[in-house]
Amino acid sequence: MTVQLTARFEEAIDYAFRLHGGQMRKKTGRPYFGHLMGVTALVLQYGGDEDVAIAALLHDAVEDCGGRPRLEEIRAKYGERVARIVEGCTDSFEVDPKQKPPWRPRKEDYIAHVRRADADTRLVSAADKLHNVREIILDYRAHGEEIWSRFTGRREGSLWYYRSLVAAFRDGWSHPIVNELDREVSELERLAAN
Repeated sequence: MTVQLTARFEEAIDYAFRLHGGQMRKKTGRPYFGHLMGVTALVLQYGGDEDVAIAALLHDAVEDCGGRPRLEEIRAKYGERVARIVEGCTDSFEVDPKQKPPWRPRKEDYIAHVRRADADTRLVSAADKLHNVREIILDYRAHGEEIWSRFTGRREGSLWYYRSLVAAFRDGWSHPIVNELDREVSELERLAAN
């Protein structure tokens, strides 16, 4: 399948940059926008079309940049399909990201949600998690155990979350990106066990 990216995708890059351009990855000094580009590249690599790629660019916009009002803006700008995927990748709809519900129940709910999600949402979510795990591995190799202090779930919670997501993605869905995520989570578990 050939995917054509149009001016709509270009505009979505600009929109995502306006939302996230000043943000940084947790305690890394790396621009957050690099994560959005990485997730989008994975989605395109693993067969996503333009709508799914736009959703990848915007997958954190609701959670981190305005809650449900932001979701409605995305729906108006990019249509129902993009909004549905973005909504499916969101684990908190608070306007203020500092008001998110407690971490563990929120992640448990998200894992349960992924088991029921459609293939487009799973692709964007799996690409997001794959990019996250790869960055954690990179940072772990450079900084060791200290990286876990960045994460609300710390070491044990983070490892639990990613392993649980692999199982949830595999529930009723077979896709090569899940195999890659499984390999990367296994590598992270191996590093963390040493």
